[in-house]
Amino acid sequence: MTQRQKTVRETEKAIKYIKDTFSHNLAEALNLERISAPLFVTSASGLNDNLNGVERVVGFDIKNVGGVSAEVVQSLAKWKRWALGEYGFVAGEGLYTDMNAIRRDDDVDFYHSVYVDQWDWEKIITKDDRNVNYLKDTVRKIVKAISDTNDALEKIGQKNTTVCTDVKFVTTQDLEYMYPDKTPKEREQLITEKYKTVFIMQIGDLLASGQKHDGRAPDYDDWTLNGDIFVWHETLKFGLEVSSMGIRVDKASLLSQLAKAQCEDRKYLPFHKMLLEDKLPLTMGGGIGQSRLCMLLLQKRHVGEVQASIWPQQMRDDCEEKGIYLL
Repeated sequence: MTQRQKTVRETEKAIKYIKDTFSHNLAEALNLERISAPLFVTSASGLNDNLNGVERVVGFDIKNVGGVSAEVVQSLAKWKRWALGEYGFVAGEGLYTDMNAIRRDDDVDFYHSVYVDQWDWEKIITKDDRNVNYLKDTVRKIVKAISDTNDALEKIGQKNTTVCTDVKFVTTQDLEYMYPDKTPKEREQLITEKYKTVFIMQIGDLLASGQKHDGRAPDYDDWTLNGDIFVWHETLKFGLEVSSMGIRVDKASLLSQLAKAQCEDRKYLPFHKMLLEDKLPLTMGGGIGQSRLCMLLLQKRHVGEVQASIWPQQMRDDCEEKGIYLL
């Protein structure tokens, strides 16, 4: 057996261990139940995640269902909320699922791929839970589940890092005030290097400068109650985003954000009509990158070491020279 073969097979065993262990830890921490989820939805349903609103979906028609146009999901943000009500979940209960997606417009690099694999989760909350303290408490539970999974890697001889469980909470506006001469991406790196585990809050709306920290679709997260979890990757000296999450829009925040995004026509899509007619539960949820988490906990230098995707030939050649084995 060559060194490459040995490394790849050891990595694959560790990937399975991480995925099995973390999914259990996450479900226990947030009271989630695993359910099956679609790889694609109909274009007319309005259930696909529009992300930043500019990404092209991967679509196709289906010949035996009346020419229906379908789209590969970009995430399951809206579908999960619909499923919670459809399957009879109640406040305090939630679901998680394995989500696979193709994001054809993503720029591939050492931590971005056009293939997305993540744990998508969603939980029913009450009106009183729609606050920043509930959001922060949930973030802490997720970070502890990550840390516990990392500690469990000792059992298979694969513990290569530590995960700080003391989460730094900071808003995007705070970051702009702290680092006014830096770009949003540079701010993320600076704050994560300093505090190691960070939850950057309030993403999607305009900052005092008139710029956005980052884009967010207007119809799933409440822009005042969302954020991203970053954890410091010591080998790469890089702040790695492992989760995007938030408390979802209610009727008022949906209408406000649709107006700000100039896409009020979405009000007439089936999902949005259900929300505006109070036919959907109040929820919070997010996505946690499976390959990102494996990359972090195993201290891999390229996401292609923990997932099979397509990369530019020059990137593959460069990785080969550095002893980085892409799947």
